[in-house]
Amino acid sequence: AAYASLTVRRLNARASVFSKVGDDFPEAYMWWFKEEGIDLSGVVKVKGAQTTRFELKYADDFSNRTLQLKSRAPSITVEDLPESIKSKAVHIAPIAGEIAYEVAEKLRSCTEVLSIDPQGLVRNFDNEGHVTYSSLLDKRILELANIYKSSLEEIKAVTGLSDVNSAVKAVHDYGIETVIVTIGAKGALLSIEGTKYNIPAYQCEKIVDPTGAGDAFIGGFLAEYVRGEDSLWCACVGSAASSFVVEAFGPTFMEGETEIRQRAHFLYEKEIKE
Repeated sequence: AAYASLTVRRLNARASVFSKVGDDFPEAYMWWFKEEGIDLSGVVKVKGAQTTRFELKYADDFSNRTLQLKSRAPSITVEDLPESIKSKAVHIAPIAGEIAYEVAEKLRSCTEVLSIDPQGLVRNFDNEGHVTYSSLLDKRILELANIYKSSLEEIKAVTGLSDVNSAVKAVHDYGIETVIVTIGAKGALLSIEGTKYNIPAYQCEKIVDPTGAGDAFIGGFLAEYVRGEDSLWCACVGSAASSFVVEAFGPTFMEGETEIRQRAHFLYEKEIKE
């Protein structure tokens, strides 16, 4: 939620977060997010519980990473959501199976556009918290979404298909109009009702920390999408936002709307092959 909501705010759109954390979640972080203009009224702090945390280990060239679950917050329930929610877009992004179909169904009824990143719904955890991937068990959640975003590894897990084009088609078959597959330094694949585009990644001089790049991508995409911009431009904004994230450690990038749009225009003007 941090990277997506911060990107939305950098692009001068409003952002609210619905989440569940333990009482170990630092108040300094809450203060910082609020100072950034993010509405945290939907964040539920559970006394005696722990916040969901992962340990991430990257290969030297950032080509691969491993995840280990260190602690896990209680799942989000329908009762945790405010009675009245109205938003142009809602992005569902579970990281450890904390969102059930009923919660997604409630959010679907509150928004014009529902986006989903199912990463946390295809993760399995062993006794030590090490992560493996399996197929999405309750695929009804896909039928609720207008926009799908995941990594290449995750879309293969969701669909059980190793060929990316077949996997994208399978996601479209659930009625999802827009499918985004992020591919790290290679950029992203954007599929709009089956028509595919290669979205380039901005070539950064140095990669410091790729954590959150995919979340920044969808944050940038949605901020422009709700303004009625075409999906190719939205994806270039997402890619540009991601480039600033990987150049800094943690969600600390300070570049604003002007800088993000400059990189987005550069990417948009590059050859985007259909």
